[in-house]
Amino acid sequence: MFSRFRRVRAGLLLPAGVLVLACGQPEPSSGEPDEAQRLPGGDTTNTLLLGSGAFTRPASNITEEHAASFYTGNSFFNQSWVQAPSSTEARDGLGPLFNARSCSACHFKDGRGSPPLEEDAEFVGILLRLSVPGDEAGDAPVPDPEYGGQLQPFAINDVDPEGSPRVSYAEHSGEYADGDEYSLLEPRFEILDPKYGELASDLMISPRVAPAVFGLGLLAAIPDARLHELADPKDANGDGISGRINQVPDAETGASSVGRFGWKAEQPSVRQQAAGAFLGDMGITTSLFPQQDCTEAEAECQAAIVGGEPEISDELLDKVALYSSLLAVPVRSEWDHPVVLEGQRLFGALGCDGCHVPQHETGDHEFEELGGQVIFPYTDLLLHDMGDELSDERPSFDAEGNEWRTPPLWGLGRVLEVNGHDRLLHDGRARGVAEAVLWHGGEAEAAKEAFKGLSRDERDALVRFVESL
Repeated sequence: MFSRFRRVRAGLLLPAGVLVLACGQPEPSSGEPDEAQRLPGGDTTNTLLLGSGAFTRPASNITEEHAASFYTGNSFFNQSWVQAPSSTEARDGLGPLFNARSCSACHFKDGRGSPPLEEDAEFVGILLRLSVPGDEAGDAPVPDPEYGGQLQPFAINDVDPEGSPRVSYAEHSGEYADGDEYSLLEPRFEILDPKYGELASDLMISPRVAPAVFGLGLLAAIPDARLHELADPKDANGDGISGRINQVPDAETGASSVGRFGWKAEQPSVRQQAAGAFLGDMGITTSLFPQQDCTEAEAECQAAIVGGEPEISDELLDKVALYSSLLAVPVRSEWDHPVVLEGQRLFGALGCDGCHVPQHETGDHEFEELGGQVIFPYTDLLLHDMGDELSDERPSFDAEGNEWRTPPLWGLGRVLEVNGHDRLLHDGRARGVAEAVLWHGGEAEAAKEAFKGLSRDERDALVRFVESL
């Protein structure tokens, strides 16, 4: 099966003429059984509940002290918020404009959202970032002056929602080297029936699918030094890969911090990620983000602000952050299957593990369960140029429009069972792993072309490996 491959570093096999990609010096995917990879979250791994509840379990080593706060956070993550004022003061403050009534509406069963899978289905589980070009040539885009930085298609009573988002697709066909055909869906997003003035002629729309939320605490516990070790912003080793850290503001300290959450690594911590989602997605203020995002054109929105200041207390925000931090990664079920091991070998041979770095060790963390764990998230949390076809032309701090954070791959194969779909990438355009690979460009162009050159059995093995994570 591997006769067409030449040997390179550490016994890996690589299609002739294909460059090995590497960010820093990650451990290669050897294709050999590794018992540790069965437990991708180390001691925190969920080994008790799989199936549709695979993402909902707390860390297996959760302490008694944290367990109580975990289930309180779970309640506030899953239950719907209501319009203020109400008799349910702990859960009021929704809106005035919003994308969802609860965290779990987008992150259903703590899993992954998708674009609408049926015509005219509501946009829940995906949002649209909005921006217009800056005042001067070369300036970063800025929020739309009429609609702000995020389209909110729902609203409380007596307030008009901003507009109705829609998506359509153009289908493009292609062919693998062995003659097998494939097709790709290129999305086109638009906004119908805008309520607060005409849409800007130069409006830029950037969709964002809600990512899964399990394992976030382990990613937060990867030391900054590890990310600096993997980063190679000027491609000093000449391998074509230039992973970069996104330096972002910490809303609590005001300092510049390493970004590691969000599609462009624009948030530095789980707590800030949660606070940003409360405000942007549900219109609920926190001490980190105390001001509603109502523009001057949205007078109804401004007049409807009647909630508390802030609308969710620090105590409850902390419990939601704890909940998100201590959600367990599910155990792997096919970690030692021969076909999966062949796929793992190919994954390394094609250089996929250059950015989807398999292994890290966590450092100290405020939650003791997360410290000192050997984990296998298959990410470097760095920014990479993914090519013009995936660009949203919208910078985010140090991230350019065509740069995206390497998403973790752990749990990917369970999304279909948990969330009922297999849509991948930041806008959900890819129907499964193979299409996601085929959309890769930029720094991953060589790996994509190598994937296209594999036989059907080899492609299937690589996909099965990724789906086993």
